Amino acid sequence: MRDLTIGEFLQQLGARVPAPGGGASAALHAAQSAALLSMVARYSTGERYAGVQDAITRILAEAEELGATALRLAEEDAAAFTAVTDAYQLPKATAEEKAARSAAIAQALVGAAQPPADTIAAARRLVALGEELAPIGNRNVLTDVAAATEAARAAATTARVNVEINLGGIKDEAVRAELLAATADVDQIAAAAEAVTSAVRKEITK
Repeated sequence: MRDLTIGEFLQQLGARVPAPGGGASAALHAAQSAALLSMVARYSTGERYAGVQDAITRILAEAEELGATALRLAEEDAAAFTAVTDAYQLPKATAEEKAARSAAIAQALVGAAQPPADTIAAARRLVALGEELAPIGNRNVLTDVAAATEAARAAATTARVNVEINLGGIKDEAVRAELLAATADVDQIAAAAEAVTSAVRKEITK
């Protein structure tokens, strides 16, 4: 996926194929958020930012790491969803085949839920980085911090529904609880992103 052009990816996204889909899109929202934060950090260097340079350097390093993670999650999500569709296509003519198919589907659904759950975790950190960067970053690219947190919000809310759609077929209560916990604070992530955007809009309209 990482070697596709934007046009090629969108063509695949719009095609009648199982993947990529919403989960991969969620992860790519996170990757875009990370890239925007990295850009703002790189514009926030030099003597003018000497007093906050340690924070800027740390934010840049984490944003780049999260960007790489998000891109990996997009690829993992596409592969995991393909595994789900493959499991549903297993034979079910006999009782043994039905049991094996059900087990394979359940296992595949757990695998499919994990990348979006991890995407939410990445989005959570990206919004936190945006909160930290907004007051100290270069004011000329302040709107890009808002764009980054909005992309992270989209990543979190989109990933949440991609976790939830898989829960119905997951019977392991411990796994279900873990996945539900991963989605528990998505509304708070979205609210924090909105707060950053509101602060940025207030700043640029002074």
